[in-house]
Amino acid sequence: MVQLGVNIDHVATVRQARRTYEPDPVWAAVEAQLGGADGITVHLREDRRHIQDQDVNRLSDLVHIKLNLEMAATPEMVGIACDVAPQMAMLVPEGRAEITTEGGLDVLSDRSRLAEVIKQLEDSGIMTSVFIDAREDQIQAAAEIGARVCEVHTGPYAEAFHEHGRGVESPAIDAELEKVARAGALIRSLGMGFNAGHALNYANVGPIAALEGVSELHIGHSIVSRAMFLGIREAVSEMKQVILRSQTD
Repeated sequence: MVQLGVNIDHVATVRQARRTYEPDPVWAAVEAQLGGADGITVHLREDRRHIQDQDVNRLSDLVHIKLNLEMAATPEMVGIACDVAPQMAMLVPEGRAEITTEGGLDVLSDRSRLAEVIKQLEDSGIMTSVFIDAREDQIQAAAEIGARVCEVHTGPYAEAFHEHGRGVESPAIDAELEKVARAGALIRSLGMGFNAGHALNYANVGPIAALEGVSELHIGHSIVSRAMFLGIREAVSEMKQVILRSQTD
């Protein structure tokens, strides 16, 4: 069964807009768990634009489902991850000027450094994941450095879905979906877990969730946006049902 990891970064974005104490992302994580989430994802960015260090510590203590810490591969973040010991750490690219993550990690050109980061995390008992584009060379490099999971960047698929008819009948959409499917097959053949995420929403998630072998989908902005109208528990429950239905269609 495909699992749902809920990214709660943008609950913290709303809080940080006022530099106050609410809405509390930890409360959102608890509500997400009650709604059926299988895991919680947060990105502790170097500029601390949304999630803060204390959020990660509280989540580690209070949430009873998997905690996935998105992080840049820097000494500071490795140290924090080793102290907090989340169930999974996902290495992502990070740019100060970007609004959100704009592409996959370039594992291929930074193999030796990333291999050392992964070893440090694994030595602390933390499962390691890398966020990469659906490219064979990046997947092969991820396997070479010891990553246990690859999360395929679904942004190009989501963009095609939005721009080309918003249905899987479009050749442009089908081509992007096929890239993710081929990437997933290669990831699995190399013994790694196949996750996917970025820009997935209630309209476009079904075809991704139906791909063979996908283990986890990490979705945040769409759920937080829907929760403004429904409430986080109901929003997560609705997303989970969309994913589950895709397994039986």
